[in-house]
Amino acid sequence: MRLTTFTDYALRLLLVLAGDPARRVTIDTFAADFGISTAHLMKVSVVLGRTGWVETVRGRNGGLQLAADPTTLRLGQMVRHLEADFAIVECFTETGNCLLAGACGLETAMASALDAFTRELDRVTLADLVRTSPGLGRLPSVQVISGPASRRGKA
Repeated sequence: MRLTTFTDYALRLLLVLAGDPARRVTIDTFAADFGISTAHLMKVSVVLGRTGWVETVRGRNGGLQLAADPTTLRLGQMVRHLEADFAIVECFTETGNCLLAGACGLETAMASALDAFTRELDRVTLADLVRTSPGLGRLPSVQVISGPASRRGKA
């Protein structure tokens, strides 16, 4: 099982923001620190803003800031929301062409494994991840941006 790059970036961003909920991080700074595409991170931030998990603050002192309580955000919930689909084998898709679809046990076995995977992730909150990640305070140059923003808005 492999999560998409989109989900990976979103989880990293949420973890950094949860490490210091008062901190605002710019997309440019986060992208540079993690060596990832600013354009891709913009798309991630829009989705996170729409979920209500992240607040986007525009203006000179703007950036991204955690908007949700990290004790209520479950890892499984986040992954299920962020992943477009979990089509880990062809028979999981509506357009699948497998000749064995419906005639073998692979789909059932994979569905059970996927269910176990997400149930395990549901045992962990974003706050739990922060507690077990002491290195969050030593990130390269993720800057704290303080001061009033000129405009606030959800992405």
